[in-house]
Amino acid sequence: MDKLTAIKVFLTVAETGSFTATAEQLEISKPMISRYVALMEEWLNARLFQRSTRKVALTDAGEQAVLFCQRVANLTAEMEQEMMAQQSELRGALRVTSSQTFGTYHLVQMVNRFLQLHPKLNIQLLLNDQQMDLISERIDLAIRITNTPDPNFIARKLADCHSLLVATPDYLAQFGTPKQPEDLYQHHYLSHHNINRKAWKCTQGEQEVLLDLNSRFTTNDTQALLNAVLDGNGIAMLPKYMLETELQQSKLQAVLIDWQLPTFSIYAIYPSRDKLPIAVRKLIDFLVESFEGKAW
Repeated sequence: MDKLTAIKVFLTVAETGSFTATAEQLEISKPMISRYVALMEEWLNARLFQRSTRKVALTDAGEQAVLFCQRVANLTAEMEQEMMAQQSELRGALRVTSSQTFGTYHLVQMVNRFLQLHPKLNIQLLLNDQQMDLISERIDLAIRITNTPDPNFIARKLADCHSLLVATPDYLAQFGTPKQPEDLYQHHYLSHHNINRKAWKCTQGEQEVLLDLNSRFTTNDTQALLNAVLDGNGIAMLPKYMLETELQQSKLQAVLIDWQLPTFSIYAIYPSRDKLPIAVRKLIDFLVESFEGKAW
């Protein structure tokens, strides 16, 4: 029997704590899972799991074996990736995460263009406005819009993310167009719960204005905020990357465009430079090239 497959089975059982879940995840029959585990125990001359009807738990020897087997699995994956990279062919699977809105508007197109270049690679794109734990969720790459990337991970800046204050022409015709930032206090201000609900600054040259606006409507979903503005409910600060069509079609109008609003950065974030898979490195390079020159 293949010892590399046995190592993969052993590590998956250690992760899931279940022979049944491992069989489903690896698409191998449960009896074969048992045979691979038995092979590992015979090979290492140690009992690796304590088994019960409900649970499979690692023994002390099993805990030690996990550390060594992870090294073997990592070296094997690295060797395969290096060999395939030399042949300009990426294989395997990547797990990538992003916010719902940015992923839907832009990242999904970029990821699929990348897949067209590498037809033997699979990518699982997980869109979630709640930041996923990169380690526990086995995320290879996260695309995040922030000014404070997690210092525990590697962050490579891809682009700036600018915002605009926008409203419908009908709303502005009814309530007037703000000429100065302070005029927003007289308007229906709509906000994103996690980004611009609290006080924020806008600048013009050396002039700086701190605004602390009361929101008539707050949501944690950027698309919902855009829809609220399109319905003529007020003025909102929204990322420029999702407004191109609405501005071109005059469905929305930007206001206070001479003022600089808070700017964020778009980062590619990954757990470590150590043994970074070739496919992740190639995807990051592709995104850097794709993001270049974007007027976001």
